Amino acid sequence: MQNNYYFLRQLSRQLEDLLKGSRLQECYSQSKGELSFSFLQPDGSLHYLKAVLLPDFSCLYLPKSQERARRNSVDLFGELLERTLTGVEQYRNDRSFSLQFDGGYGLLFKMHGNRANVLLHHQQEALRLFKSKLAKDWALSPDALHRKLTFTYEAFLSAGENPAKVVPTLGQEAMAHLLAGGWEGLGSETKWERLQTLVQQLENPQTYYVCLQQGKPHLLLFEWGETLFSSPDPLAALNYFYRSYTYDWALQREKSSLLQQLDRRIRNTESYLYKTLEKLEELQTSASHRHLGDLLMANLHAIPAGTEKAEVLDFYTGQPVTIKLKRELSPQKNAEQFYRKAKNQQLELNHLQDNIAAKEERLTALQTLRQQVSTEEDLKQLRRLRKEQLPEEENQPALPYRLFEVQQHQILVGKGAAQNDELLRYHSRKDDLWLHAKDVSGSHVIIRRQPGKPVPAPVKQKAAQLAAWYSKRKSDSLCPVICTPRKWVRKVKGAPAGAVLVDKEEEVLLVEPRSWE
Repeated sequence: MQNNYYFLRQLSRQLEDLLKGSRLQECYSQSKGELSFSFLQPDGSLHYLKAVLLPDFSCLYLPKSQERARRNSVDLFGELLERTLTGVEQYRNDRSFSLQFDGGYGLLFKMHGNRANVLLHHQQEALRLFKSKLAKDWALSPDALHRKLTFTYEAFLSAGENPAKVVPTLGQEAMAHLLAGGWEGLGSETKWERLQTLVQQLENPQTYYVCLQQGKPHLLLFEWGETLFSSPDPLAALNYFYRSYTYDWALQREKSSLLQQLDRRIRNTESYLYKTLEKLEELQTSASHRHLGDLLMANLHAIPAGTEKAEVLDFYTGQPVTIKLKRELSPQKNAEQFYRKAKNQQLELNHLQDNIAAKEERLTALQTLRQQVSTEEDLKQLRRLRKEQLPEEENQPALPYRLFEVQQHQILVGKGAAQNDELLRYHSRKDDLWLHAKDVSGSHVIIRRQPGKPVPAPVKQKAAQLAAWYSKRKSDSLCPVICTPRKWVRKVKGAPAGAVLVDKEEEVLLVEPRSWE
């Protein structure tokens, strides 16, 4: 209720008692949505006023001291400097008041939630706005802000017994408090009596409260929820609320956000460890490629060429083993492939073990950090922990293509229709080669050309096989693939995602669809 009419009418009286007769020394902004004022009293003392006018939070605050930054600070409302404050006018039934200065100047504080603003006016004419984006405020006439309400039983009945319609100045907290007391089950006269009692309490509060509702501090003119602070002084309650909201509430929000982020990273790390350990166990327990290569070499004489599988006796276990072979390769060439895979398998094992060790160390660090965060009560220290020990995750956009390399030539294969367009537009040059399965839908394939060098035939062959594999002709025995410079391929305006027009087919390759091996 820091911006509620009933609180502002009490606050404006206190401000008049405190600031009347003082001169405005400074008015500046050094943060977005914040205004700072310094008032010099006749006895030489200073009083400070701060207005926070952010989209999600607006509030006034009277700090005991304030320091102006040497940089990024802007003077505002210079017409008021050294002018004497002659009074404070509260507008009837509106969340606005005006600091009145000599010479007919005024500074209107419009505390309307996310449309809060401060307006410099002379007489009834607006001269400057603090938040210029709220262009409608130029048309504000201060005297027009006074509103008259008809608070009678007849008006209450005419409004359908809706408190917000007969007393629109109640505000959300007062309405919620009223409804929480079993409002819907009451008779008309009892409702009216309760509404009158509440309005009387709001108009003449004896105590101001800062209460906790759903974990969030609220400034109230009645006690409701867990009371954090109470005082007969509205300025003391306002200052406590401001500190509580901007510091304690900010601490809880940041801590909750940080704990959620840590929990997510811990879960992801644990999931990665589980899957990686499974993969490691699978590699360690399965028959090694080297072992299969040894079995083939020991049985070359018994394996005919052109066979797709061979059943041999495992000389370690004494059990028969079936080995899948590539028909187009000789038994010896198949064995050589197994030896190459064995080398890669050992590299993969080493890589997995290194990753597991690094992730286990990271998991321990995350769990330790979570314990620190859960017990930290200092906002600055909490932000330091976030910055130093939990850097922001890199949100790199996923590439629209799969990347392969053949004979030091990069082959880019689009991942889908929209990604094909992105690959063509942003990740290819006019001299690159473009490949696509002929007359069917499929991935666009780009071969990055090296300056001054022709693309070797084996590179074209492999790229064409990939284009066939990532197309609707994947299951065909042979597939025709268009191969042409990228400059002959263009996107037609209005065409579906992935659809292009080929102006010139330089060559068509007939290949067997094959995945990357």
